[in-house]
Amino acid sequence: MTHTGQSVAVVGLGAMGSAMARNLLAAGHDVAVWNRSPTPVEQLVAQGARAALSASDAFESGVVLSALSDDDAVAETFLHPRALAASRNALHVNLATVSPALAALAADAHAEHGCGYVSAPVFGSVAVASAGQLQVLAAGPSAHIDQAQPFLDVIGARTWRLGDSPHQASVVKILGNFLIASAIQALSEAVSMGERSDVPADLLVEILAGTIFPGRVYSGYGSLIADRSYRPAGFTTALGRKDIGLALDLAATAGLRLPFGEVLRSVYDDALSEGLADWDWSSVAELQRNRHAG
Repeated sequence: MTHTGQSVAVVGLGAMGSAMARNLLAAGHDVAVWNRSPTPVEQLVAQGARAALSASDAFESGVVLSALSDDDAVAETFLHPRALAASRNALHVNLATVSPALAALAADAHAEHGCGYVSAPVFGSVAVASAGQLQVLAAGPSAHIDQAQPFLDVIGARTWRLGDSPHQASVVKILGNFLIASAIQALSEAVSMGERSDVPADLLVEILAGTIFPGRVYSGYGSLIADRSYRPAGFTTALGRKDIGLALDLAATAGLRLPFGEVLRSVYDDALSEGLADWDWSSVAELQRNRHAG
């Protein structure tokens, strides 16, 4: 493959990261890839990517986009001495949903080693990522976002610039996922009541999503709930529980109580105990279908 664009690396090749890497390749960029397990790397190399020897070596590309799962994965991959030493004069764009505290810690650690850092979590499913239509929430120094923008333009439909402090993007992403989890639970309760009252679930969802609650959340997750279609997961229950925990931690830091957040934590803890960790997070609807009064 002939590369006419810029050099960039993608670290973390789950469904989202792989979709982004493919789009960057299709746009003509010189893409290096790294993942803990080799299969996604091999698949992307076959499509024209280069294999980085390690996450640290990915910094040789100058710009690294990382799509990891949580705080621990980001810290283990990028905040150890070897990675930080290799990051000098590069830019790290963190696409993961992480805590504001980790975003601030990472920004400081990168700056101490002469590396730029942008927090850029995204809204959108794997299908949206494949279409290059993600909504990117970017926070960090403007010059660093400007440097990342050619790549963000490939993976996303719009980049929302939230400010100079990377933690700002984390806050917005956590709040967004908290609202999605709230909508899923509300849909689960509405569908379960409708089904027990002889109202077809698919018709109920079509009416609600087409009238008073238009939008992707109610139509998309409503359809999954009505059809009981939870695998393969677009976003797992385990990740949903992680983000609810982040929302509760954020509220505690702000001196607030989240009554509905506490309900959601209990719901997702029950889902994990029922073995739904790797199912789509809309699978909490099955718990609701089996709840009995009294």
